[in-house]
This record gives sequence, C-alpha cells and structure tokens, in this order.
Amino acid sequence: MNSQKEKKVSFDDELLILVDEEDRIIGYKDKLSCHQGSGTLHRAFSIFIFNYQGKLLMQQRSEQKQLWPLFWSNSCCSHPRKREKMGTAVSRRLYEELGIRTDLKFIYKFMYQAAYKEIGSENEYCSVFIGKSDQPVHSNINEIAAVKYLDPEELDDLLNQNQDEFTPWFKLEWEQIRTVHWSAIQTYLNT
Repeated sequence: MNSQKEKKVSFDDELLILVDEEDRIIGYKDKLSCHQGSGTLHRAFSIFIFNYQGKLLMQQRSEQKQLWPLFWSNSCCSHPRKREKMGTAVSRRLYEELGIRTDLKFIYKFMYQAAYKEIGSENEYCSVFIGKSDQPVHSNINEIAAVKYLDPEELDDLLNQNQDEFTPWFKLEWEQIRTVHWSAIQTYLNT
C-alpha cells in the first residue's frame, strides 16, 4: 500500500461538477474532458495556508501535471467531485496533498479561463479559502514537486519580477487577496 506521500489522489476519470455562470449545477463530466480544448466550466477551489508567522505556504506543481507542470502556485487547489460538498472536498484535498488538517475559511469565488500551450485549459468557477497551520508538511509527490513559505511582501516582489513562474489562477487570486481582502485576512490570521 502506498504511503500518504506517494498515494495517487487525482484521476482523469473522476467526475467533476459542471456549473453555469451562476454556479448552479448543470451536469458532470470526467476531469480529463473538462480540461480539453478551451475547457468546460466546472467547480474548483484554491486554498491559501499561512503559518503563524504570516508566511504563505506555496507549492510547485509536480512535473507530472498535464497543465502548468513545475509552476508555483498557492498551497493547494483542486475540484470537488460529483456529489461532494465543497467543505468535504477542501479538507480532503488539503490532507491528501500536504498532510495538513485545519479549519478553512471561505473568502470569495470567481470565474476564470486560462489555456496552457496547446495542451488544454482551466475553465473554473473557483472558491477561495484560507487557513492557518504550523503543522509539518508531508507533500504528495504525485501532486507537488516542492514547497516553501514566503512573506507576502517577498511574494509580491517575486510576482513583479517574474510572473511566468506562477499559475494563472494564483496570480488572479493573489491580486484579489492583496487588494480587496487583505485587511480581513490579517484580522483572521491574528486571531
């Protein structure tokens, strides 16, 4: 049996939740098909985990990823599966990818579409969550190549220097977090 660090947790045939532009469920489709061509709009989530020093846990996506391999991104991102509640999905995936269990707080949701070369696209209605944890990270090697913690200001500088190293959804989310939600996040982190 595979250890948590080696366990496969993502499958091309898992059924994702298709939604309309109001985030209403309109059907289900396998993950591979959802990401082909320009993509099919489906539910997704992004998680930002901060440690108790206020640094953000970043992950470098595994080279096995079909879309944006070896790009840096937020702590964890994935999709709820057919009939899976969002709260269940975010907790499941955070543990599967990073070995972390912590409470998560919903911040906002948005739609975006981004193409990766000629390989495929993300087309997602994405819910963004934050959490706090100083737990040891146990990266799943099938999902993550590397992790590091960054001060928000250091991350801002890195994004200004080289945006090409980061996933498109992360860049959109970080801009929204820093410009719209930062004071509420700081309050949350300080409680």
